Amino acid sequence: MQKEVGTPPGNTGKVEQKRDKPSWGSRSYNVGAASCFLSTLATFPIYKTIFRQQLHAFSIREAVRQLTQEGLRKFYRGVFPPLLSKTLQGTLMFGTYENCLHILSSQSSGPYSLGDRYTAGLMSGVSEALVLAPFERIQNILQDGRKNKRFLTTRSILQEFHSYALRERLLLGYYRGLGLILVRNSLGSSLYFSLKDPLRDSLSERGLPHWLPALVSGSVNGMLICLFLYPLSVLIANVQSQVGKQEMLHFPASVTAVWAKHGRRVGLLYRGGSLLILRSCITWGLTTAIYDFLQENTV
Repeated sequence: MQKEVGTPPGNTGKVEQKRDKPSWGSRSYNVGAASCFLSTLATFPIYKTIFRQQLHAFSIREAVRQLTQEGLRKFYRGVFPPLLSKTLQGTLMFGTYENCLHILSSQSSGPYSLGDRYTAGLMSGVSEALVLAPFERIQNILQDGRKNKRFLTTRSILQEFHSYALRERLLLGYYRGLGLILVRNSLGSSLYFSLKDPLRDSLSERGLPHWLPALVSGSVNGMLICLFLYPLSVLIANVQSQVGKQEMLHFPASVTAVWAKHGRRVGLLYRGGSLLILRSCITWGLTTAIYDFLQENTV
């Protein structure tokens, strides 16, 4: 990852740019896992509220009221899949990105090109989508209040999927909505890695506290990218909450149903957007800051 060795806070000297080649190994995977694990623990309550807004087109007050009525025990229902999936996401996202960037830029000694960053991020997003789609599928079912009685535990969902034939087990079970997830994750990762370091490095030149540029860079990028992809996330949440052939809708029908459920208005489609801004700022700000800190302070 490209780094800038800046001057101490308050020093007005110029920032010296330095390019460090990413290296093969487990370090970037471990650091990515730790950063996403910690940020997910901090933001799960916000995420679950957003999910209910996406699923039911609720206002924030309505979503919070529904979660409150379900009780504290049910409020944390579904926390394990996102905690595990986000930790794996960080492992794959950052580790795969660093190794792909190593391959793409191995013949060049200059600064990483935008094309290298974008391509490495794209490959990172594809890899995480293929691995993590089943976790997101189970998580979305667990967080759908309408499924509380039908699926009491993760095990009951797995039993449902394993009652299908092998092909249906994959397409209708674990990998429901895979195409949509591939598009969202690959676009999101490629944009994040294309913008993260340039923005951080630009802020570092202003003599800010050493931890602030990474925090701001992650917050701004996370917010903008998630807002850009938010309608796709709403569609994914609805598609992945469908279980059983009687509920399954084809892609055009799913799009039509989501659009109708949200009153055929873009504003209602973005319900949950205000909380999404808050969650994205916190999650990706923390993730980026923790990742950069661990990269610089661990061996």
